Amino acid sequence: MSNTFFRFKQFLIHQDKCAMKVCTDACVFGAWVANEWKDGKEKLNVLDIGAGTGLLTLMLAQKLTASFDAVEIDDHAFEQASENFAESNWQDRISIHHNDITKFSAAQKFDLIVSNPPFYEKDLKSDKHNINLARHDSSLTLSSLLQTCNALLADAGSIVLLLPFHRLADVEKEAKANGLHLVRLLRMKQTTAHSYFRLGAVLRKQPARCVVEDITIKDVSQQYTNEFVELLKDYYLYL
Repeated sequence: MSNTFFRFKQFLIHQDKCAMKVCTDACVFGAWVANEWKDGKEKLNVLDIGAGTGLLTLMLAQKLTASFDAVEIDDHAFEQASENFAESNWQDRISIHHNDITKFSAAQKFDLIVSNPPFYEKDLKSDKHNINLARHDSSLTLSSLLQTCNALLADAGSIVLLLPFHRLADVEKEAKANGLHLVRLLRMKQTTAHSYFRLGAVLRKQPARCVVEDITIKDVSQQYTNEFVELLKDYYLYL
């Protein structure tokens, strides 16, 4: 039985310090990535950019044969992620770095780079600096993120991003500018009555036909859909 969500339910009491929450869309994203890469026979080198409180790295660590480098610039988020990793069952496979990703260097290239990057470019900003740092790309634009990822990515590796759905055109534009190709797309809906609100995008250096899939979190009765339950059952205590 997985223990990630048991642990993160306990850690939620600390979220006021780092102004970040364990959101359902991030959980869907983490489970989706883990499911896509869990059957690989080679040990992966994985980089988590903007690790926050460590949710994504811990979800992947449960499923993947991999070593992890998690990079976080925010002081409080770094402290919380460090605590979360230290209390997990996978601490021996996770290294955390308090650093700006554009200044981060590694001895090896990464097979898988994952990121839930700043969401709200050009949107109204908060007056709280750490919230702006977490949610806006004034400090790290999508363009600079992809440039950085490209430099750290192994030739056959993958970059996987969680973004608002309305930024799909931006992803396609910036990927092309950086010699990357969109090869897989997960489109998320909150309910069957809503439009798409998030996307998971897989980018690679080699071109391939883009595979598109959809997931809806809740049905019209506000119950979790079967596809959501199937994807998240190893992480949620009660589904």
